[in-house]
Amino acid sequence: MENLVKEQLDYFNSNATKPVAFRVAQLNKLYDLLIANEAMLTTAIYKDYSKSPFETFQTEFAAVLEEIKVAIKDLDKWAAIKPAATNTRNQPANSYIIPEPLGVSLIIGPWNYPYQLSLAPVVAAMAAGCTIVLKPSELTANCSAAMARIINTHFEARYFKVVEGGIPETTALLEQQFDIIFFTGGVAVGKIVYQAAAKHLTPVVLELGGKSPVIIMPDSDLDISVKRLVWAKYLNAGQTCISPDYVYVHKSIADNFLEKVAKEIARSDYKPENDNYVNIINERNAARVAALINPDKIYVGGSYDVSKRFIEPTVLHHITWEDKVMQDEIFGPIMAVMTFEDLDTIIKEIKARPKPLALYLFTKDENITQKVLSEISFGGGCVNEAIMHIANGHLPFGGVGASGIGNYHGEAGFRAFSHYKGILDKALVADPETKYSPHTPEKLQQMRAGI
Repeated sequence: MENLVKEQLDYFNSNATKPVAFRVAQLNKLYDLLIANEAMLTTAIYKDYSKSPFETFQTEFAAVLEEIKVAIKDLDKWAAIKPAATNTRNQPANSYIIPEPLGVSLIIGPWNYPYQLSLAPVVAAMAAGCTIVLKPSELTANCSAAMARIINTHFEARYFKVVEGGIPETTALLEQQFDIIFFTGGVAVGKIVYQAAAKHLTPVVLELGGKSPVIIMPDSDLDISVKRLVWAKYLNAGQTCISPDYVYVHKSIADNFLEKVAKEIARSDYKPENDNYVNIINERNAARVAALINPDKIYVGGSYDVSKRFIEPTVLHHITWEDKVMQDEIFGPIMAVMTFEDLDTIIKEIKARPKPLALYLFTKDENITQKVLSEISFGGGCVNEAIMHIANGHLPFGGVGASGIGNYHGEAGFRAFSHYKGILDKALVADPETKYSPHTPEKLQQMRAGI
């Protein structure tokens, strides 16, 4: 690991990665490799947790390919020197800002979207001009091996290297000094990464998670809202960091809401053999999620087979904050439903807990929309939709507080892997004597007058 990081640092210091033409060439190369190897990558992810070709393209490839295309199109603009105003005290001078790559980057990817959430940060790092060490999750071993085979064959290790392995390899990487670390995963490991980075004062982007709430107001269009919400909840069997975790539905429409949810789940017929559902990643996680199902509160579903890593799409109702399912992020196909009557009360309940990565509001009332968006802090989200904000590369994506630090996608990703260097370029003319010795009351008065 030490030799790898040193080799990448030497290559970065050679300035080879800084020209925009080099960055664009690498982005085009990555795009072509993904297209050429789509079948192999799709087979690998199916082996890991039964993700179908349709959902693999929809939730993995489409996002990464779009990120690459946007970066190629806009990179000249992102990387350009930006003019800045010059204040009176520094006149005559020109001021400008130079975006420069931070250097050697470590990207630690998760298992739940092993291609999208590993390679989208890679796109940002490439666009910024960094070198890259990518550590995919060992839980999706087939995906990790496929990415390593493609990338390590076609890119030089001194520029872009995939390191496979588990905790020992990740630990060894975190002992090295990087110029930026980008981590996607759970809060517990995020703290370990943050602590390791602090030893070297390395900047971090932490994409974490948390319990992302849904608020269903009585004026919402239930037919459209339920269809969108059910799709988002059971996408990837709920193994999504921005999955709708729990639902606050207004008491006046709760029964109708639950009936429509049950019908939509039945209509969708979620099963791996239907190419619209995946397995839980491993038996340990399947057992964890299954333990959250209270038989007395099942409205729909509730069956599971831990040995087959299968959990039926489930809805729990009459839920309170004391229930086990509300103690931590679910990260599985369970929709926990609570009712409310007063919006201010549930706003306080959400704000009393760690800031969520996402929030979803379903309403037609613009005043309610503005109230919720202005009063609750969260990473990002949707109004009358769920999850799909991540699919808009023009929006920054990231958490706040316990749900993460920093953001990426599009130009936000370029910024995450860049330093913006401010420059004052002073004209070679005589300065006013005010700032120089001897210091006098008259000079102080002149300075005060100019502020």
